[in-house]
Amino acid sequence: MTGFSGGCQCGAVRFRVAGELGMASICHCRMCQKAFGGLYGPLVSVLDEKDLSWTRQEPKRFQSSNAVKRGFCGECGTPLTYEAPDGVALAIGAFDDPGAIAPVIQYGVEGKLPFTDRMADIPARTTEDDFEALAFLASIVSNQHPDHDTETWPPVKSVHTENI
Repeated sequence: MTGFSGGCQCGAVRFRVAGELGMASICHCRMCQKAFGGLYGPLVSVLDEKDLSWTRQEPKRFQSSNAVKRGFCGECGTPLTYEAPDGVALAIGAFDDPGAIAPVIQYGVEGKLPFTDRMADIPARTTEDDFEALAFLASIVSNQHPDHDTETWPPVKSVHTENI
């Protein structure tokens, strides 16, 4: 599969990969846990960096070690890149269709949190099954960028006037 797009939560940073993606992975190292604010960092490599283009702003970058920079949206903080001497990897969750990019290897397993192997055993329910939160959930208006490219963002708000 070729041609992938994605971006941050607020839509300020968008990217496109014109070619093939490389190997998708999950990294359990402590740096990835902190960079993603999560249990691990899901990443996929870009095979040819010439295929990667930033279609809106480029991410801001943090030099997380002497060898690695990590890109993120300067507006909303979404983690976007892992940039090392051997290439660039993109955050799987930042793609418009993250379900199409399945990890095939885990790295940094010495830092794996002990309960991550039992995630499938933890009781689960859908958002709609959280009956106590339904009224709150119904009141939410999302400001998140949609999972596709848009010409502009945020959308232009129309002004409605009443006839007097």
